[in-house]
Amino acid sequence: MRQEPDLKTAPLLDHLEELRKRIIISLVFLAIGLVIAFQYRLQLIELVKMPLQASEQYQKGHVTVVTQGLTDQFFLALNLSFWAGLALALPFILWQVWAFIAPGLYPHERRWALPFIVGAGLSFLAGAVFGYKLVLPAMVGFLLDFLAGAVTPLLNLRDYIGTVTTFLVAFGLAFELPILAVILTRIGLVNHVMLRRAWRFALVGVAVAAAIITPTPDPGNMLLVAVPLYALYELGVLLSRVFRVVPAEEAPAIGT
Repeated sequence: MRQEPDLKTAPLLDHLEELRKRIIISLVFLAIGLVIAFQYRLQLIELVKMPLQASEQYQKGHVTVVTQGLTDQFFLALNLSFWAGLALALPFILWQVWAFIAPGLYPHERRWALPFIVGAGLSFLAGAVFGYKLVLPAMVGFLLDFLAGAVTPLLNLRDYIGTVTTFLVAFGLAFELPILAVILTRIGLVNHVMLRRAWRFALVGVAVAAAIITPTPDPGNMLLVAVPLYALYELGVLLSRVFRVVPAEEAPAIGT
């Protein structure tokens, strides 16, 4: 009788122990990535400042980039190194996520480990690059040149880096939509029919997300965000159809 509670709680304790192990390993990878990125903090800051070149006022020297607090330089470098380190460690962290959930999957489902890790990593990278190369310069140029030199902007570097990193992370996560659609389809929560019927709600959600991500009233910039986001939703619908779970009774019919 005394062993019954142990038998019931042992699986839960095992899962918690495994979760703790995977979190610790992920934090170690994150710390390593942060240390590596911190060595290149000056190059990272210059890289983040590159979109400022899209502003005519910045090119003319009418925009001054400043730090105000005594500790601002250190903490902005640490903040930027954290996000860069997270990007470096992301494949290893995703591997730990997969290692935690893989024991609960069937053997034929475990073969998706490498595609899941590579696909999620490349999708996040593609989203960040898209935002950095196309959307961010247009947004920065619009905001800094809005009053056409009537005022002299004093751009706080800490706030600017915080805005840029949040913006790029949001784009990276948005580009994970197709991967998320595949995962939810494989575990049976959604299917391509449900996603296709919800296209109107998706369109509204994309419009709201574009308005939030793009802090400008310029419709051109909003469309630059909204169109790729909705295209990603349509890609998710397509992938959901390709990777749908086929019922056992339908499998022979599909094979013939």
